[in-house]
Amino acid sequence: MNNLVWFRNDLRVNDNTSLFKACQKEGNVLAVYCFDPQHFEETKYGFKKTEKFRAQFLLETVSELYHSLKEKNIPLFVFYGKPEDTIPKLIEEYSISTVFVQKEWTSEEVNINVKLKNQNSNVEFIESYDQFLFHPDDIPYLDFKEIPEVFTVFRKKCEATVKVRPSVSIEKLPDYNWIKPNSFHLTLEVLGLESFEIHPNSAFPFHGGESSAIKRLENYFFETENLSSYKQTRNGLIGAEYSSKLSAWLANGSISARTIYWEVQRYEKEICKNEDTYWLIFELIWRDYFKYISLKHGNKIFQLDGILGKKYDWNFHSKAFEQWKNGNTNEPFVNANMIELQQTGFMSNRGRQNVASFWAKEWEQDWRIAAAYFESMLIDYDVHSNYGNWIYNSGVGNDPRDRKFNIKRQAEMYDAKGDYQKLWLK
Repeated sequence: MNNLVWFRNDLRVNDNTSLFKACQKEGNVLAVYCFDPQHFEETKYGFKKTEKFRAQFLLETVSELYHSLKEKNIPLFVFYGKPEDTIPKLIEEYSISTVFVQKEWTSEEVNINVKLKNQNSNVEFIESYDQFLFHPDDIPYLDFKEIPEVFTVFRKKCEATVKVRPSVSIEKLPDYNWIKPNSFHLTLEVLGLESFEIHPNSAFPFHGGESSAIKRLENYFFETENLSSYKQTRNGLIGAEYSSKLSAWLANGSISARTIYWEVQRYEKEICKNEDTYWLIFELIWRDYFKYISLKHGNKIFQLDGILGKKYDWNFHSKAFEQWKNGNTNEPFVNANMIELQQTGFMSNRGRQNVASFWAKEWEQDWRIAAAYFESMLIDYDVHSNYGNWIYNSGVGNDPRDRKFNIKRQAEMYDAKGDYQKLWLK
């Protein structure tokens, strides 16, 4: 009997719990990744669920994973099809007794899991929480319902009590010559998307895949020592160096939060330890927090009234959406950010907060359409962070102060000379 690793948003060989567990178990190890056609269909709002930027990054990532696993003698099957249609065939053909997969809990992913389990009742599914810095079994809360609604309370309690788990690794397995995986020749065109060239002004001119993630980490940490000034520069707007840019690799699991944490620890020992180095860990804890809020509240993070059940007089005008999306509002700072997103698939954290506040608080438009647009466009889309941030910025999430940004003041603070706006509003 053999073991199957079903890759989803954990597209790495290093520090991958499902892969590690599969390699510990008796039997051969196979792997599968499915490009689900539903992820590339048009939404009810008239745009693709996944656009070309993240799709290309994903294609690059899976291609590298294919070769990295091959070096470990683990064959990766890559399909363009629904997991519930393709995986049962692998299970039958290769006598799979156990499927190892990263634990997911949002509704789309859970529904697929249920279908697969129902079709394969004789197969054991081992799911592992593997996208956290602070593992769910280690946090000081017995139940997810106990997760506090204020980030600072969560952060301080976890920092005081939780130890980050060590990374895991696998050895090369015996040769798998008897298994011939299918060829991997997917393209953007096959996914129904247009090919493109990276924009010369992109703040994210990076390639998908685990080795690119490690290369970026090494460069940002040890080659340039930019980590030593991370907190001071993270609100920048132009170029690749103002922030770590690790979010896209984190989002599809090319690198783990634990790996980044332990590299920060090494940096603090070898180079420098200050508030800036800590702040990267601080941001990883924010990322964890949105995942825990999602675990606590379930589908409420996708609903109009959010986790607070607050009633606002939300509107939706398609003309307003077109203006916002295309950078044709009355706020140049908003416009510049939206055009950057449209042209590159990336936007700074500062930009995201401003365009979200403008859409939800200034224009009082339905935040869910804008969140879905971010899902479509962002290279670093992560369901928990995206929707967590949108409900936060829209006043129906975890912001106890329910802030509204003064866009003009923000532009003066973070783009004082207007260089960013000139860059994108030519």
